[in-house]
Order: sequence, then structure tokens, then C-alpha cells
Amino acid sequence: MPRLIEQCDTRSHGLSACLDMLSVGFDPEDEISLDNASLALRRLSNDRNFLGDLLIEQLKQNHHEGGHESGYGPQAIILSPNMGSFFLRANIWPSEDEACFRASGAKTFVYGIPHDHNFSFLTAGYFGPGYLSDYYEYDYESVAGCKGEKAGLRFVERSALTEGKLMLYRAHRDVHAQLPPQSLSVSLNVMHVDPAKGWYDQYGFDLENDAVTGILNPTSTECFLRCAIGIGTKEALNFAEWVGKSHPSDRMRLASYEARSRLLDKAGRDVLWRQAEHSGSIMLAAEAASRRAVL
Repeated sequence: MPRLIEQCDTRSHGLSACLDMLSVGFDPEDEISLDNASLALRRLSNDRNFLGDLLIEQLKQNHHEGGHESGYGPQAIILSPNMGSFFLRANIWPSEDEACFRASGAKTFVYGIPHDHNFSFLTAGYFGPGYLSDYYEYDYESVAGCKGEKAGLRFVERSALTEGKLMLYRAHRDVHAQLPPQSLSVSLNVMHVDPAKGWYDQYGFDLENDAVTGILNPTSTECFLRCAIGIGTKEALNFAEWVGKSHPSDRMRLASYEARSRLLDKAGRDVLWRQAEHSGSIMLAAEAASRRAVL
């Protein structure tokens, strides 16, 4: 489960002071950096007024500006821009009794969707009883990422992100299935930023069968590739062939094969997926075999 951070400082500071403390950067794998970020987040979470004041001010501005919003969504509130190695965020967690939950459903708020993260982040319970999580751990390096693959999840515990609780979610290790809190809750996060992490997969899981359900973090590059292949120019198809054979990301290679297969008849798809079976990628070979099996 996420690493519990014991940070007992009772002092408080506002958003600006928090960002000043974090200006040296955030590296969750460096204990000195982690301790500094934990202290900065603890003091921010001790300020019981900053978020409410910020939201009221935003509502006033939106009233005058005709409703334009920037950095705000139904759940996430971006508290800072990307600062190079981190950004700050607040998350709102509605209970089942909230109108937004009834209107949008549990999946809108990622409830009941077991997943890991391809980035690390610090989180603090700021308001309310906190969402519940069933926590698991697994070995990312032993998983290829194909659908239905055994994940080797190890259950740890069920617990809530209560007010004042501070934890480090570790990339590619901690898995959780979130459940709605008993009443409206808010968490504060220091999100680690590493551009390279975008190429690492974030997985969804089937807890009952201890299996990977798929990749949850498609990138804009993957979407652009699929669009280009669909348009079908010679240059796009030549590039797609290179991606399928040589791109360092298995996810991009699979996207190339999937998009090209939609341009072919049944016999052509069989030939293409046969090539993917011999690509040298465990994940791609498994996906290709499953596609050929249903042709």
C-alpha cells in the first residue's frame, strides 16, 4: 500500500508559501526531497481556510467573466502550473448521496476501477472522512501488460484517507480500488512530473481474477498515430510500419498494428497479426494471438 508518512508539524502556511518550499523540486525517490515536500504539504493541509477562500474567489471571478474556467473540473482543482518536477492539485471526492455522483455515476470519479499509477504522488486528507481504498501491491516488471495476464496482486488492507493522513503513492507498485467516502471529502496532492513516465503504462485490474484489464493512459501521440493511419497516406503507412517494428514503446507498436488492421480484409489482418506475433514483444505477441484467434 502507499507509504504512510509520519509528519507531525502543526504549523500552517498558505499556497504561496507551500510553492516556495517546493521550489527546490520534488523527487519522491530522494528522502531529503520527499521529507521537504511532505512538510510543505502537511503545513498546507493544516491551513483550513486556503482552499475554501480560493474557490470562493474563483466563483467571484467566473461570475464577472461569464463563467470561463481554467484549471478547474468536476473533480480536480489545479492549484499550480507545472513547476518542472511537480504540480499541486486538490481532488474532490463525492459520496453516493451527492447530486454529482447520482448524475454522473461512480466511474466518473474512478470509484470501483482498480488501477496503479505511472507516476508517484504525495496525498493528504484535507477535508471529510476520505475515500476508502482496497490496497494491493504488485511487481510491475513481471507484468507485460496484455489483457487477461495474471497480475500477482497482493492484498494489503482497506483504509480511508482521513483528515491529516499523509501518504506517498509509489509509481508501478501501489494498486488501489477506491470506494466513495461516507460524505464529501477533499484530498491535496503533490504530483511528481517526469516526462519519461508518460511512456510507462498505467494498468487497470480485475481483482476477482487477479488479471490486467488493459492500459489506462493512452497518449496524444498514440491518438495522432491512429488518425494518421486512418487517413491512409503512403507516408503515414510507412511511418506506421516502422512504429510497429521498431518503436521502443510496446503500446505504440500495438496501436500501429490495431490501426492498420482496420484497413485490411480478414486475410490481410491475419497476415499482419502474424507479423506482430513474431515482433519480439511478449505483450504484443499475446495481443496478436488473441486477435488472430477471433478472425
